[in-house]
Amino acid sequence: MSWGAGEVPENRKPTRLEFARAASVSRSRPPEVHRVMVGTSVKVEPDAAGMRADRLERITEHFGRNYVDTGKIVGCQITVVRGGHVAYSRSLGLRDREAQLPMVDDTIFRIYSMTKPIASVALMQLYERGMFQLADPVHRYIPEWRTLQVGEVHTDGSVTLAKPERPMNMRDVLMHMTGLPGGLFPDNPIDAAFAEARQALGSEQTLEGVTALLAQHPLKFHPGTHWNYGLSTDIVGRLVEILSGLRFDEYLSREIFAPLGMVDTGFSVPEVSVPRFAACYQYRPANTPSLMEGPFAMGYLKPRSYLSGAGGLVSTTHDYVAFCQMLANGGHLDGRRVLGRKTLELMTVNHLPQGATLQDLAVGGFGEAGFDGVGFGLGFAVGLGPAATGMAGSGGEFYWGGAASTAFWVDPVEDLFVVFMTQLFPSIAYPFRAQLRALVYQAIDD
Repeated sequence: MSWGAGEVPENRKPTRLEFARAASVSRSRPPEVHRVMVGTSVKVEPDAAGMRADRLERITEHFGRNYVDTGKIVGCQITVVRGGHVAYSRSLGLRDREAQLPMVDDTIFRIYSMTKPIASVALMQLYERGMFQLADPVHRYIPEWRTLQVGEVHTDGSVTLAKPERPMNMRDVLMHMTGLPGGLFPDNPIDAAFAEARQALGSEQTLEGVTALLAQHPLKFHPGTHWNYGLSTDIVGRLVEILSGLRFDEYLSREIFAPLGMVDTGFSVPEVSVPRFAACYQYRPANTPSLMEGPFAMGYLKPRSYLSGAGGLVSTTHDYVAFCQMLANGGHLDGRRVLGRKTLELMTVNHLPQGATLQDLAVGGFGEAGFDGVGFGLGFAVGLGPAATGMAGSGGEFYWGGAASTAFWVDPVEDLFVVFMTQLFPSIAYPFRAQLRALVYQAIDD
């Protein structure tokens, strides 16, 4: 049988067979290399997209002259699609400065937090199969979380525990409103204690193991009261495993990557594809960026035990364009429906309480989107309009980015999406995203 909302026994997950049945129902760079077309097999049609080719070339001029030629970034790829037509597609610079390797069509990038929208789509596919409701308490599916408490931090650094005002629910997990510890920049004793305990787990962590560890640590705030960037989307991945009976990577491969033809997207880079893997660089003020090494940048060269829904994937421009085209199409691509149109609409409206913005509710001071005039849906930031955000765009656009400065946005009003790939950490080093928005929207010609 297939399990409906509220029907999954708390101490048992569906078997693979039950899930299958349910699924069946539904490094110095030469200056001349930065002007190279990406996607030689891609038909670029600015006129058909209702955009001016000469004005789109301002993108090439701006990123080539101001970023690649100056050495601020080693290289990037930018694709603009409107009305299903590729209006602009370019590769600028190198994928590896030290080896003098140019950016190529199938360069593989660390997309870090651009994993989050993919993970969120995966969980909402299971919502479509009746496996949960947004108001369901998370402890229905993770029973060890039933006794989670909220830590109240005092001025002397001590922590007292209190019962949550309400249980954490599934919507909270999709919205970074869980209160879970483990933020990117630990700034309180709850984060610090969890980070220390997690480090003790060693290098072979799993989603299941970290989820169990979280049961032993208090929340930082009452669920649903604040927005805090952290581990919530890793728990999205764990919930996909629990509800589907599949490993997170297996589920993504079968239900998202295969239908969309995302052949180079995954949690590690196969040995045969390593030559296409871009180098990653660290911003240095007033200096050229330095090459990043170590696990954060290079941990993708072997299979990974921890399948992070928050930031574990690598991908290519081609693959992420396919994902965005599916979103722009209302959930389908090339005759394959990945998500229902109404489900996507549910995901891409502002769910923050009382119509609040991230500026109102965010704590911790960080996210891969601006806070002014920005709401949050189920896995996506949601722009509330140009006057609210102070940037060109449309009300209802949705988007996110990654720690190495990658970014995308989808604008349903203009039937437009943009994918930007580069490898510079951190994403706040330069205002790439706001600049690219201005450059894209000024080229619309209808």
